[in-house]
Amino acid sequence: MVSIYCRSVHGSSTQLCDKCSALLTYAHQRLERCPFGEEKPTCASCPIHCYKPEMRMKIKETMRTAGPSMFFLHPIDTLKHFYKERQRNRHFAVKTKPSQKTE
Repeated sequence: MVSIYCRSVHGSSTQLCDKCSALLTYAHQRLERCPFGEEKPTCASCPIHCYKPEMRMKIKETMRTAGPSMFFLHPIDTLKHFYKERQRNRHFAVKTKPSQKTE
């Protein structure tokens, strides 16, 4: 997604610009240190926010810009992502049962 963003916003054709390269490196570092490991939910549904606030804003902007293009550029990966996200949301959701009173 970072390469799609860099291509559309910064006009990079083959390599990432310095800003996007730094953002990608930062994201990889944070993912390596994530306590959830391979089961990590997306940042929107994660109970732990491991990005600095300014980097979170940059990642959000990147996702918003590149997200709509993902379905057309990588449709299978996009569908896998949505399926995994749905499964993770079910796993991390706190389900409470409504109390029923019997009279």
